[in-house]
Amino acid sequence: MTDYQRVAKAITYIKEHSVEQPNLDAIAKAVHLSPYHFHRMFKEWAGVTPKEFLQYISLNYAKELLKKNESIEEATFHTGLSSTSRLHDLFVNIEGMTPGEYKKRGDNLNIRYDFSKSPFGKMLIASTGKGICNLSFIEDEEGGEEIIRKSWANANVTQSKDKHIQDLEEILANDWQDLDEVKLHIRGTEFQLKVWEALLKIPVGQLVSYSDVAEAIENPKASRAVGTALANNPIAYLIPCHRVIRKVGGIGKYRWGDIRKQAIIGWEASQITDVKND
Repeated sequence: MTDYQRVAKAITYIKEHSVEQPNLDAIAKAVHLSPYHFHRMFKEWAGVTPKEFLQYISLNYAKELLKKNESIEEATFHTGLSSTSRLHDLFVNIEGMTPGEYKKRGDNLNIRYDFSKSPFGKMLIASTGKGICNLSFIEDEEGGEEIIRKSWANANVTQSKDKHIQDLEEILANDWQDLDEVKLHIRGTEFQLKVWEALLKIPVGQLVSYSDVAEAIENPKASRAVGTALANNPIAYLIPCHRVIRKVGGIGKYRWGDIRKQAIIGWEASQITDVKND
């Protein structure tokens, strides 16, 4: 079991026993670690203690961030990604498909894919040669090609690497401060591309609502359609759909699992807090 899997299991335990407010001993026991080893592992993974991390993933924290974003909505979407976290600014070039390419669904396109590790679990990385076309959290490597073919049914798909995959794997394996520029080559409708581009402007550690995104793309009545676009986002983390939450009643669904969404939100918050405290 990886550290992320233990953290995810701990978060699940905490959600199920939130009324009891479990202490360190109880959480450590749930993931079959001693309190000392669990505390150390968690601090190394998140940069904060388990108690501090719980505050970051709580609904109250999410609401607090959302309230702040309501007052600085334009700044959130127009200043770009945060430079105060350990992540460098991420500038992603989205090269949308022409109508003809969209219809062909990858006909005569060669797609390479590989698997890599991340703080939030195993990932599938795929590239068209022009850029990354898929980045997904997965549990089973056997389904990798099937995931790709859902968007690129007619492409030639092989398990191998190109420069785009190698560069991204190096970023995931090392300090994310080295993150420079990632080129994406993704397939989407005009509306989906607008939504995904808006997501790129949400700073690290900030959360917005579905209606905020709809306002950002100048289509304020499209909150439900925004949710559908998020559900079809092919690029995990880099196109940060995890930073979009419901205004009331929880953080909302996530294509790659609600627990993973909570873990990423908490991790990003802890990174910014860690920087502020340095």
